[in-house]
Amino acid sequence: NERWITLLCGQRLISGGTVKSSNHSRLRKRLKMGIKLFRFLFFVLQCILLFNVDKSVAENSSSKNLPIARDFVVAVPSITGEQEYNINLEDWDIPNNRQEPRKTTENLQKAIDWAHGNGYSKVILPPGHYLLGIEAAAKYPWGWTKGKRREDNFTMLGLTMHSNMEFILDSSAVLEMVSNDKVMYCIICIEDVTDVIIRGGTLKGDRQTHTYTPHHNRTTHEWGHGILISNKVHRILVTNMEIKDVTGDGVYVRTEKRYNGSDITIQNNDIHNARRQGVSIVGGLRVKIENNEIHHIKGTSPQFGVDIEGPWTITKDVVIHRNNFHDNRGGDVVNTDGKNVFITENRMVEGDSYSYVDGPLVTRHKTYQVIAHNNITMKTESVNGLLGYIQYSRGGPKGHNHTTYVHDNYCHGCGMYMYKSADADIRRNKFIGYFLGLVDFQNAVVVDNHVEVPKKRDVCNWSYRFKNTTGKAMGNTYATNSEPDNMKPYQIPLNEQQPWTRSC
Repeated sequence: NERWITLLCGQRLISGGTVKSSNHSRLRKRLKMGIKLFRFLFFVLQCILLFNVDKSVAENSSSKNLPIARDFVVAVPSITGEQEYNINLEDWDIPNNRQEPRKTTENLQKAIDWAHGNGYSKVILPPGHYLLGIEAAAKYPWGWTKGKRREDNFTMLGLTMHSNMEFILDSSAVLEMVSNDKVMYCIICIEDVTDVIIRGGTLKGDRQTHTYTPHHNRTTHEWGHGILISNKVHRILVTNMEIKDVTGDGVYVRTEKRYNGSDITIQNNDIHNARRQGVSIVGGLRVKIENNEIHHIKGTSPQFGVDIEGPWTITKDVVIHRNNFHDNRGGDVVNTDGKNVFITENRMVEGDSYSYVDGPLVTRHKTYQVIAHNNITMKTESVNGLLGYIQYSRGGPKGHNHTTYVHDNYCHGCGMYMYKSADADIRRNKFIGYFLGLVDFQNAVVVDNHVEVPKKRDVCNWSYRFKNTTGKAMGNTYATNSEPDNMKPYQIPLNEQQPWTRSC
């Protein structure tokens, strides 16, 4: 292209191909150099494009196909500056032998504050066992407010983070909350900040030695958290940590409507032995829970691995992906009011420690989500029988026209049940040992599912249980557990106008 070559050579071509210059040889050299440079830049551009295409293909191939594309991206922290500060315990007089919690908390916080004030974006905590906790005043938790004021000595404070900071715990570092009798505490508090990373080490609560002193006739003490992420928070990452033995939640995310906290990632952590939840999401936009092991959650309700539940909040665009849930008393994932939630490629196992209360996966009528490629195992009945997925409902309008997609899940020893709702797309699931049920349901698409029923159960009554349901169905099959390879078609004569109920 002569125009590009001319620009590269710094000369101007006129019509007819003549060159307004007295030095033809110099121009020829510049033309040749320009052509070479153009070819080189074009080659580099091709390499960049091919690299990005290969990278995109690799990233997409790492996840299985979803019924709809995820229409949001959870942003990661963008921390500026590369200065590191290794906290010098001797300089700051910080005990690391599990002694003197007040002194440890105050001096460690001073070191963090100093590092932030002097432009350090990475703060590194050396090995040691750090006992934390300072009594402080606090307001009542949600549900208790009713106009009550702050109370003295109501909570225990741990460490507070700053914006634009990565706090790195040595793999041998333990931050432990001192034994106490407070309703609330947090070992690490992330509140009203942006671009924060917490990485490595162990957070340990006081569950084993906590004193449950009554506060206004309540003894649940369910607000003792490993990490509190609260209010105006944006781009937060918690990764590669062990969080255990807290009286409340491993991680508690709370953002009210007026704050619209966003872009929070909980990734590659081992969260266990918390009394209330592994992770609670009480409001937030674009939240990702990924590649964690969340287990042995038991003590005070709801007792789920991940709980999305927030009155007076907005929770939207949530990813719960490739987590390993097991031995959680209430269940593994519950979505009470979250919108556009993707629950994908998780492993949910009842475990041997105790049976489920509700069941592995629970949603409610007014939510909408994608539930795909999960592997769910039940061994004993919950209060809902052997339902690996159940949607609770009180009926009435959903408040939206979105569809819940249930695709490509494998349920071993369990089935699924949705009722008093509308708009579900259920495809290619396998339910081994329990039924697929829809009752008082509008606009259900039921395609290519398979149910394996116990030999002693009546096939008609036990495989596909439908009542007062509209929609369409095709390609569904069943078998008995005595002949699992002998799959037979099961006709479900749904139509979009007239509700259908099975006759048997």
